Amino acid sequence: MLNREQSRGVASVRCNVCGKLTFGASEAVRQRAWVEIDLEALANNVRQVKGILQPETELMAVVKADAYGHGAVRVAQTVLRAGASWLAVATLQEGVELREAGILAPIVILGAINTSSEVQAIAYYDLQPTLCTPQQALIFSETMSVLGESLPVHLKLDTGMSRLGTPWYCATEFAQLVQQLPNLDLASIYSHLATADDSDPTVMKQQQFRFQEAIAQLKAAGIQPPRLHLANSAATLSDRALHYDLVRVGLAIYGLYPGEHLRSILELMPVLQVKARVTQVKTIPPGTGVSYGHKFVSDRPMRLAVVGIGYADGVPRNLSNRLHVLIRGKSISQIGAITMDQLMLDVTSIPDLQPGEVVTLLGKDGNLQITADDWASALGTISWEILCSFKHRLPRVGISQPQEELAIS
Repeated sequence: MLNREQSRGVASVRCNVCGKLTFGASEAVRQRAWVEIDLEALANNVRQVKGILQPETELMAVVKADAYGHGAVRVAQTVLRAGASWLAVATLQEGVELREAGILAPIVILGAINTSSEVQAIAYYDLQPTLCTPQQALIFSETMSVLGESLPVHLKLDTGMSRLGTPWYCATEFAQLVQQLPNLDLASIYSHLATADDSDPTVMKQQQFRFQEAIAQLKAAGIQPPRLHLANSAATLSDRALHYDLVRVGLAIYGLYPGEHLRSILELMPVLQVKARVTQVKTIPPGTGVSYGHKFVSDRPMRLAVVGIGYADGVPRNLSNRLHVLIRGKSISQIGAITMDQLMLDVTSIPDLQPGEVVTLLGKDGNLQITADDWASALGTISWEILCSFKHRLPRVGISQPQEELAIS
């Protein structure tokens, strides 16, 4: 439970459970830096994805890694209202966080669980685990038998990802074991695609073939899986034949496309924006070195702005001297090394810029937009990594909702 209080004249919220003091949403945007989460864009993306599914196919929203850095609790609440019916997390702790926030929807843990104490916690919090090996199945069955309860479990097959899962050609033996063990209820069988975001579908089709073969063998042995799921965001967008009973969608609900060739499928809207404030403005003469190592030296008189955000907040240091930000609808160059808590900009083109003005690092300002894809391309990485990099000292501020529902995680 949260109580509002006044701290040095600033409205704040104190948690009765952990005692942590945080700024209210209206105060958060006055701080040095923050992350805005457009909840209406999130709901729009869920509706867009739902629109390409068959009526019998359900949407499992992937909210692991704090909902890809967007704030798991508020994202989960929003996507469930918008039409998702399942949630997926990576760890036990992530599932517990959602349950303690009052979320009642089915929650599947995608990661591996191997200890009896974790199994007990899964049962207590009514979570649904993934079983990847017969050894796991034995641990779960033994623990649940002691508890005297039954637990729905999801069996994962490795069809070509070479990560978690039992080999697809052993699916029948695996499922038969689980069905024979007491206190375990088969909830689904699934696999994960390794190359669904590639425009060449060859490997994806091979994995689908293996998945189909495994299911055919199961049915021939008299095992009818209650649910099947295979598709991630890329597969959901690219091929309806991959949808089955559930689709597991992460990146797409956050408004980004898993591949350039998939952009025409849906009208997705980026959910996350990163903003910060100018903390100081100064003029430097020609020949002045800027930041650590003097990797940038001014070649003319220059107006320089210091901005209160750095690599400790999730702005990659490798973008130093390559980053562009938006101020007043203009693209502005970052200069010098990005430091732990701050970065510098060449704001010569905005001579009247003042401390306190807002800088958009990711997001839209006027007719210009910078996305996680832009950063990923510059760094030779993927947008997933960019989204997950923003640290928790940046408040998450929900927007596009009534003022009383704005929240920070």
